[in-house]
Amino acid sequence: MSADPRAVLTRPAPEPDRTVAYGEHPDQVADLRFPAGTGPARPLVVVLHGGFWRFEYDRRHTGPLAAALAAGGYPVAQLEYRRTGQPGGGWPGTLTDVLTGVAELPALAAEALPGRVTLAPPILIGHSAGGHLALYTAATAPTTVGAVLALAPVADLAEAYRRNLDSGAVAALLGGGPEEVPDRYAAADPRVLVPVRTRTVVLHGSEDQQVPAEMSRDFVAEAGAAGSDISLVELPGCEHFGLIDPESAAWPRVLAVLRSLHDDH
Repeated sequence: MSADPRAVLTRPAPEPDRTVAYGEHPDQVADLRFPAGTGPARPLVVVLHGGFWRFEYDRRHTGPLAAALAAGGYPVAQLEYRRTGQPGGGWPGTLTDVLTGVAELPALAAEALPGRVTLAPPILIGHSAGGHLALYTAATAPTTVGAVLALAPVADLAEAYRRNLDSGAVAALLGGGPEEVPDRYAAADPRVLVPVRTRTVVLHGSEDQQVPAEMSRDFVAEAGAAGSDISLVELPGCEHFGLIDPESAAWPRVLAVLRSLHDDH
């Protein structure tokens, strides 16, 4: 593993097998990766990338993760969406893009990967801001989501705003703070959208400097108390980027949780 945890963000990965569009905007697309080997059709795994919803970060930095999942036999889609700093990004476009993409991708992938993908609701893997989007989608459109694996998610937007994570990232997404646009927080913040009916596992590293693990502890405790089917796996010594790095010490735990969600699904 590289000494720099961020190295995964720029590590080369194989090109995707197909790119499909779920809308007319150039960023309303998803990269598909065929599952290795042969076998029965499986539910799609949809990867929602992080980057604090900002335009500077796109789906390409999840290439190593997606390629590793495909090599493990999973059909994978890396969903792109409009982000803050570009026309249509932020509120509400970022959120509606993900809702639309998640709903449409199983059929798009089944057509592109005949015999390898079922039409069952997909498993969502979201990292950081993508973890927020996965939790939001499961809470808002639960029939479109089979299960959620949230990796270091921004699970509490109001708290992330108060902590000023990534220098105002939440305000850029929603157009202000909780006192300025309370209706938007009410609609988009996973912390207030509990209980979550979709099976959800949150993984978080204890040494995360980008999204404090405390946020996931508090979110999972509150969501569980409200009756959610949710659990937390905290990884001692793990930082933010190890969760999406197939070369990290944390990766076997990520795979094990995904396997359990897939088997249950």
